[in-house]
Amino acid sequence: MTASPAPAAAPAELVPARWFDGIHSTPQPVLVGLRPGARGPGLQVHPLNTRTPAPPALAHDAVDWPETWSGRHAPRRLVVGLGPHGSLEIEDATRWQAALQAAGARPGLAQRMQTRWQVFATVLLLSVLGLVAFYRWGTPWAATQLTRFVPLGWEQTLSEEAMRELDDGFLRPSRLPAERQAALQARFEALDAQWRAALAQERPGPLARYRGYAPPMKLALRSGMPANAFALPGGQIVMTDALVRAAERAKLGDDALAGVLAHEMGHVVHRHGTRLVVEQGVLNVGLGLALGDVSSLVATASTVLTHLAYRRDHEREADCFAVALMRQAGLPVAPMADLLQTIDGPPRPAKEKAGGAPGADGATPVPGESAGADWFSSHPDTAGRAQALRAGQGCPP
Repeated sequence: MTASPAPAAAPAELVPARWFDGIHSTPQPVLVGLRPGARGPGLQVHPLNTRTPAPPALAHDAVDWPETWSGRHAPRRLVVGLGPHGSLEIEDATRWQAALQAAGARPGLAQRMQTRWQVFATVLLLSVLGLVAFYRWGTPWAATQLTRFVPLGWEQTLSEEAMRELDDGFLRPSRLPAERQAALQARFEALDAQWRAALAQERPGPLARYRGYAPPMKLALRSGMPANAFALPGGQIVMTDALVRAAERAKLGDDALAGVLAHEMGHVVHRHGTRLVVEQGVLNVGLGLALGDVSSLVATASTVLTHLAYRRDHEREADCFAVALMRQAGLPVAPMADLLQTIDGPPRPAKEKAGGAPGADGATPVPGESAGADWFSSHPDTAGRAQALRAGQGCPP
């Protein structure tokens, strides 16, 4: 017994339309057939006037398909672009939509976002979560990797220019006695020697962040600023006379100042100054790719967020380095914690909003603020930091 032939496929439904061929001033009545294709439905125009030559069959990518719409708000008229072959006007949008579905058209994500608010809300939520993850984890990771390729010479040039501007501005030469300056320089050089000795070991631990990165460390003592210490890229560290006198008044000794210097060395070793510059660039590029043309408001907001959240992480990394280096040198960390709280001032109630003196890294913390207020500070909670340092737990979890 012979097999019966397979039934023929049902012909695709033809949709009536008017064809503007770009040559004649009046439209011509046509029927439009839609057929399945690898990339989406294709289109064939069938003129009702047999003397009118039909345009060639068009693949999906050659057609300027009309925008999608919600099923409850169908447009009165659809316009389908045919490129060099003119355009079509279709009056029956519902019939057109049925023919598209019969030809295998499936709504893409953009179409579903336009027609279903649940899809739009889901995509919006995922996008926001993606941006948050990129900001919080992706940007620091990318900046850390890119910083590896920043030359040390560029950092040193940037540091020298910054020091010239500071010295021409409000910084002045140190007024400490020469013997005192020499003693502080000796403590700093001893810390530097301990760090370089750790680098010579096979497993230097938290004392090394970038393989092969060991810039020459230099300490500059200056007056003209409140109690402060800060690090510039490439190894330049500045400590003010006011900070030295604050430690002397508190009778904390030079171990406290050595801890502050170790903390600033941690900023250098982790290349925090350079990473802030790179992180800002990565964040702006990421926002530009995600949001298109980044407005000045978005760029400003990203700058503020970078200097808040990332600086807090940098402070924790520098604390971790200081604890490790002081332990390597056989020095106590508690005096550094006492000095940190001394220059920060005694704790005050959360309702009191008066600002404290600048901190050991240039911050101006507001003691006694709640944990929520600490989110808007570039440094972690001072009391918490001091407690962790006293316990020898400067490393972030």
